[in-house]
Amino acid sequence: MSELNISPVAGRFVGAEHVFPVRVYFEDTDLSGVVYHANYLRFMERARSDMLRCAGIDQRAAHEAGDGVYVVRDIAIRYAAPARLDDALIVVSRVLRVRAASVNIQQRVMRDGELLTQADVEAAFVTPNGRARRQPQEWVEAFVPLVWKGN
Repeated sequence: MSELNISPVAGRFVGAEHVFPVRVYFEDTDLSGVVYHANYLRFMERARSDMLRCAGIDQRAAHEAGDGVYVVRDIAIRYAAPARLDDALIVVSRVLRVRAASVNIQQRVMRDGELLTQADVEAAFVTPNGRARRQPQEWVEAFVPLVWKGN
């Protein structure tokens, strides 16, 4: 196994956008064969976690040190078209705004360039007891060059 050169990171940045591949498996679908609506949130959560990892933000270390964690404070999601079994999807994430204790991220689930689902997410940084607090300054600095400036 050690001779395999496989990166543990699934996504990557393309400019300021983070792209994260997702394959639709049987377990992701409902009785009609389309992706169950709540599973888009799971795809987006994985993409956000991967985006943070790619940006050099170590959520696990902050959690283990008792500094705090990100929680979804608000989310607005819109469904445009269904994904189906075995579809190859891409979750595209953009940092829209960074504040002292939160970050706003837009996420789009795409299939071959077609928008399937879009969400606007506000993630707040909170202490272990759930109170809002400033996120680490180095995290803010990691986000600043990623703030979306495009159309």
